[in-house]
Amino acid sequence: MPRVSQGGWKSGGPRLWAAVRTLPLTLREDLWTVARDPLPRMRWLGRLPHAHVVLAAVLMGWLNAVQYEGDLGSAALTTALVLAALQSGAVVLALSRPVPAWWLSTLALFLARDAGPLKVSHAPLWSWSIPGIALHALVLFLLALRVRPRVAVEALGFSLLAAVSALAFMAPVPDHSIPPGAAGPVLASSAQDVTVVQDAVTLTLAVVVGASLRARRVARTQLVEQEVLTAEERARRTLLEERNRIARELHDVVAHHMSVISIQAQVAPHLVKDPTDELKENLAGIRGNAVEALTELRRVLGVLRSEDALADGVRHTPQPTLGRLDELVGTVRGAGLDVTTEITGEPRPLSPGVELSAFRIVQEALSNAIRHAPGAEVRVAIGYRAGGLTIRVANSAPDGPAPPSQGAGHGLLGMHERTAMLGGELATGPTPDGGYEVTAILPAQAAKPDDPGEPAP
Repeated sequence: MPRVSQGGWKSGGPRLWAAVRTLPLTLREDLWTVARDPLPRMRWLGRLPHAHVVLAAVLMGWLNAVQYEGDLGSAALTTALVLAALQSGAVVLALSRPVPAWWLSTLALFLARDAGPLKVSHAPLWSWSIPGIALHALVLFLLALRVRPRVAVEALGFSLLAAVSALAFMAPVPDHSIPPGAAGPVLASSAQDVTVVQDAVTLTLAVVVGASLRARRVARTQLVEQEVLTAEERARRTLLEERNRIARELHDVVAHHMSVISIQAQVAPHLVKDPTDELKENLAGIRGNAVEALTELRRVLGVLRSEDALADGVRHTPQPTLGRLDELVGTVRGAGLDVTTEITGEPRPLSPGVELSAFRIVQEALSNAIRHAPGAEVRVAIGYRAGGLTIRVANSAPDGPAPPSQGAGHGLLGMHERTAMLGGELATGPTPDGGYEVTAILPAQAAKPDDPGEPAP
């Protein structure tokens, strides 16, 4: 046991000594500052608590000045009144600069104790006047609301040290309540020992309450920040999920083209009479590259669908195009929604990516109308233009309130992603009659991504 104790002392001694050596620097960094730290505005009460603090400072300052009776000399009375005013001013200053206000209040308390005899009551129950203690406790409370608990404890320790020092400088007062031969009081009298304890309890209570309220405010702020981060993470995850879904759908389109290239490269030598060896080699290379690219696409699709719970039959269903628009509208009408369609321009086949995205945009817009506009009339307009395709889905105001939505959907996000992928434009928003409108302009051919290997013109 002695060896363990000695080892613990040897291991903890250097750390303790290092902490003692850095204590002055720590106190200087914590308490020797005039930094501005205003009391935050309350959410519901606004600046009303600030006004109450100022009112309390004025009232306690007046009561503090009344405590000084006329037996003080004129010079001592003037000094005491000035110190009382400084104590009240320290409370007001603590609303914006708590540490300098605490220094001012502590210094005023220390000097006020020796300004003359303070007659609080028939018996000296406190080291200072009761309003003076209340003002300093309020300063400590406002300090603990803004600074770390360590700094508040340091300020409390210096305040109690000031109380002990002020009483120690007083002349000893005979205390007849002490029996002969008993140990004397720590300070001038046993009554003064009791006053220090009462001061310590009062000031400590103010610091504990202030630090507790600060901890609650900090925890609430951290909770709000965490909620914001969670919302951002949820939005990011939703975006990735939607992009994965779009990538899975577009895989079928790309895989179809790669399969056609592979088959054409395999059949081409049989369509040419006496093909050269160089031609056969090039066509074989094209087919090999197409097959390899198709294999890689399937591998990527396997990663994207690793957590997809869809059945294999649904996964391998051909991707829809605008040719299935009537089927989609019929399904929505069966759900109880009044839908009308209008097609302008000359319908023509578009690129598979544009067809798929156009169908999904109409599908998502109709789904949103079913969820958020029950009983509304919906109009779907498809316009074929020379440069692309225009889609407009608008619904009138709903007949009644929409049922609560089960979580955040991906509809609008998916529309934006599909339109941006093709290099088109999308506009969504409410209409003047209380409805909602979705308008998309898609190019006839999907925009080609910039080649990073080529310099910009």
